[in-house]
Amino acid sequence: MQPVDRHCRHARRTETVKTVLAALMVAAMLTGPTLSGAHAADEAAAPAAGASSPAQPQSPSQDASAARERLPAPRSVVREIDIAGKPLRYVTTAGSIPLRDANGALQAEVAYVAYVRRDADDKANPGNGSKSASDGARGSAAARPITFVFNGGPGASSAWLNFGALGPRTVSFGNQGDAPSDAPLLRDNPETWLPFTDLVFIDPPGTGFSRLASDKEALRKNFWSIDGDIKGLARVVSRYLTDTGRLTSPKYLVGESYGGFRAPKLASALQTGEGIGVNGVVMLSPVLDFARLGAQTDPVIGQAALLPSMAAARLERDGKLTPEALKAAEDYARGPYVADLLRGPRDADAQRRINAKVAEFTGLDPALVARLGGRLDGRTFSREFRRDGAGKGQNEVVSQYDGNVSGPDPWPMSLMARNEDPILDGAQAPLASAAVDEITRTIGWRPEGRYHLLSDRVNRGWDWGGGLRPPEALSDLRAALALDPKMKVLVVHGYSDLVTPYFQSKFDLDSLPAIGGADRTPLRVYPGGHMFYTRESSRRAFLEDARKLYPAGKAAETPGAAPERGR
Repeated sequence: MQPVDRHCRHARRTETVKTVLAALMVAAMLTGPTLSGAHAADEAAAPAAGASSPAQPQSPSQDASAARERLPAPRSVVREIDIAGKPLRYVTTAGSIPLRDANGALQAEVAYVAYVRRDADDKANPGNGSKSASDGARGSAAARPITFVFNGGPGASSAWLNFGALGPRTVSFGNQGDAPSDAPLLRDNPETWLPFTDLVFIDPPGTGFSRLASDKEALRKNFWSIDGDIKGLARVVSRYLTDTGRLTSPKYLVGESYGGFRAPKLASALQTGEGIGVNGVVMLSPVLDFARLGAQTDPVIGQAALLPSMAAARLERDGKLTPEALKAAEDYARGPYVADLLRGPRDADAQRRINAKVAEFTGLDPALVARLGGRLDGRTFSREFRRDGAGKGQNEVVSQYDGNVSGPDPWPMSLMARNEDPILDGAQAPLASAAVDEITRTIGWRPEGRYHLLSDRVNRGWDWGGGLRPPEALSDLRAALALDPKMKVLVVHGYSDLVTPYFQSKFDLDSLPAIGGADRTPLRVYPGGHMFYTRESSRRAFLEDARKLYPAGKAAETPGAAPERGR
């Protein structure tokens, strides 16, 4: 998920490597503007609020280095959820972790929302006042798994995974028929991961309520960069584990989209930089290698990786989506399609074969496919997949985040696409409102300032590095797997995701050697798109696949998973 200015999507594509990277993300991960949260005050004028570590709330007067007011002390509430007929009590805590430089000067405050299961044998008795996270993390909690969760962007808060997939409360968004004006009502999530792991959702600086201590450019560059981001997140994880007494717990990382790119890098950084082992890593809809994402950077592999997702959208639209039905498109994409793409457009026979097969698998107008040389991008598919060829005036655009979620095209006669994305833009209002209401009203943690569900400023200020090669995380995954033969990995995708296609991850994972076993990097694919978990059946299937990574005996019974499985 990447917030970008719609009016600058195409203008940002220049010839420099750094700008090509930005353009790649623009073309693949468009989103809407930054959203305000509980307070509509302009960010520049917003008073900041008090800071605290989870274990030891600290007064703003104790830190003269803060250029802004500090985030408030942590707040906790005790709640209960029914899982398969059994009550599960848990403590919800909202708070922040301050990060400082070597001289002790405050650099950033990183907000989190933690869910800690409260078993009968836990000796702690957290109340609903300003208790710290550590109060609910003693007793048997020290032996329970703990999972740190973050989204992507860069510039996305963790609300997407918190209130869409893993947390104990969920809100509906991202499905056909969902609308921005829907009441943002949270309900219990029967597919929460709380039965087998405690959960900590982290918002990197500039997202959610997290903030930098000042607006200095050097500080922004320190955190809004590939390496600086990982170092900061590693410090947050280390601080949380230390402050809450959870260093002996089995530890897991979950990241979505750019967060999936973060996950293996963070695992490696924790292993070697913080002295903290990671038991498992889950990557949702990840980008593992930006050099091969999309035809703009790799006109062969990037192009071939997108075709099965388009074919999946067509099969689902026709009610025929199964792994078996999709196999023909996958076999073509990794074989004849790649071979003919390598022959180039001047090979007339190869071009005719490409045009015919791409039109067959996608269901698009053969004349359009031929005009584009059988080389389609997600944006073209988004506009043309449900175009009204019969002239009935019912033109629709599909989301690049799920090729089977659509909305009316407000500019059907425009040469260029000018529409909002039906999922990403449509989800912002209910998701941001639900997150802010839960944090500020239900939990009672009330920072001053804005809540950033998606931060365009973070995204535009991101430092992608100065190397000639686009960034990748496969080498970090290799290193982490080799260093720890017990670390488990799971990569998951949605079939009809046009932003980070599942077949791209298959290409990437298949390029890895068998590091300690051929089955250490399984790929699972579910019906749905980038946020496939918004579909309940896919969320259940994901839950059952994920829980297999966790220690046996820690899981409670949950509703049975749907039979849908990937490969």
